[in-house]
Amino acid sequence: MSAEGPTSSPIEPPPRRPKVIKTNQQQVFLYVVLTLLLSLATVWGGRTMLHNSETLIFAVGAPNSDEALFAAKLATVLKNNASRFRIKIVNNPDSAKALAQFDRKQADLAVLRTDAKVPLRARTLAILEHDLVLLLGPGNKKIKSLAELKKKKVAVLAENDSSLAFLRSILDIPDGPDAAKIQMAPQGVTLDKLFVPANGFGAVIAIVHASRAVRDKTYEQVARRGGFTLNAIDETKALARKFPGISDETLTAGTLSASPEIPDDDLETIGLEWLLVTQSRMSASTAGDLARIVYENKSALGLDNGFATKIEPASVEKDAYVMAHQGAADYINDDTKSFMDKYSDMMYLGAAALSVIGSIFAAIYAKITRIAPEKAGELSTAVLDIGERIEHAHSLDQLECLQDELEGILRGAVIGLRDGTISTDGLDTFKLGYEFVRDEVAMRRDYLKRHCGELEKTAAPAALAPPDESNVVVVKTAQSA
Repeated sequence: MSAEGPTSSPIEPPPRRPKVIKTNQQQVFLYVVLTLLLSLATVWGGRTMLHNSETLIFAVGAPNSDEALFAAKLATVLKNNASRFRIKIVNNPDSAKALAQFDRKQADLAVLRTDAKVPLRARTLAILEHDLVLLLGPGNKKIKSLAELKKKKVAVLAENDSSLAFLRSILDIPDGPDAAKIQMAPQGVTLDKLFVPANGFGAVIAIVHASRAVRDKTYEQVARRGGFTLNAIDETKALARKFPGISDETLTAGTLSASPEIPDDDLETIGLEWLLVTQSRMSASTAGDLARIVYENKSALGLDNGFATKIEPASVEKDAYVMAHQGAADYINDDTKSFMDKYSDMMYLGAAALSVIGSIFAAIYAKITRIAPEKAGELSTAVLDIGERIEHAHSLDQLECLQDELEGILRGAVIGLRDGTISTDGLDTFKLGYEFVRDEVAMRRDYLKRHCGELEKTAAPAALAPPDESNVVVVKTAQSA
């Protein structure tokens, strides 16, 4: 009979902790994604706040005036381009009243012609149109100078009375009897009828938009009937010095009529400019954005009658009649901004958002949600528990089970140290405990082997003796020992 006694069922090792590396990596990935998403949301929200809709008041004249129609076009363009700007159009009886409203700081935008009184705080965003001063004589009669007009009855073809006042000022005709010689042409009258001798006009001065003069076929039709002569104004430089709002203009050959060609050669005259102006207090970014929209949508802003079909950048010269707004000047001088210039604000905001949000999630991960690796020192408890059970192992099979359990703990510790599920904290304690228990297992094994051999030697003679009652007692006594 074996002296090892009944064998117990193998002791199952405690379940291993789930690996924390994969779980922690999933958390890190989740926090990175959340950081990026929240940063993008912050940038988008910041951009929305920075680009909130801004309403600009546009002071204009009568609803059917060129500036009113242009303002309506600009409002449509801004809306179609999903711009942050909105235009509120405020009509006035005439352009002078609109400029007065602008001068009182009750409007952000206005259109002025350079013969008007320029508000002190007006700054140019763009040149919308040029007006040409056309000096016309009846038939083949030449007019050599503006001084000759003081002796003639002159008809003024223009849209409003401001042109009449402008011509009287450049001709230096004061109010009085002589001023009546310069008068507005009757509404709706054609050029050829003005030169009818019965009307008594010795000259006609037409002030027209340059874009409209090119399209108007009336000049060609009247010229074919020999109705007028286009005269140069040679005093352009002197007039420009005296009246800073006047500009030098050159009519190229065939501008008014291709057949017959009028003028037949380049011809010097004077003109005026129509300016889109804004308040000087407007921010540079707002003015720059407005100027960019106007320049990039020139074709959409032109009126059917030709007004504003050739929009030009504002003059950035220091001696310009109306100084360009700094925002428009910055855009004109640096038309092609780099990617960093355009989006630097958003990039800085994004970097700040990434830093703050990332720091918050890093703190949450480190302090709250991170699954910390098991310390090597904590495994010492399981090792010492095996050591306490060694003295209760009465067979080699039981001892082998404890040995396997101890080896399993060691194997798990090595794997955990490799993949990060177990930290090196308390590793020396674990090693000391393992070596102690391992030696105890070896000592217990030697003990069991030695005592099992003695029992076998005692039981062998008894097995060979006759089966009498005394032998039975001896065997029973040996078994009970």
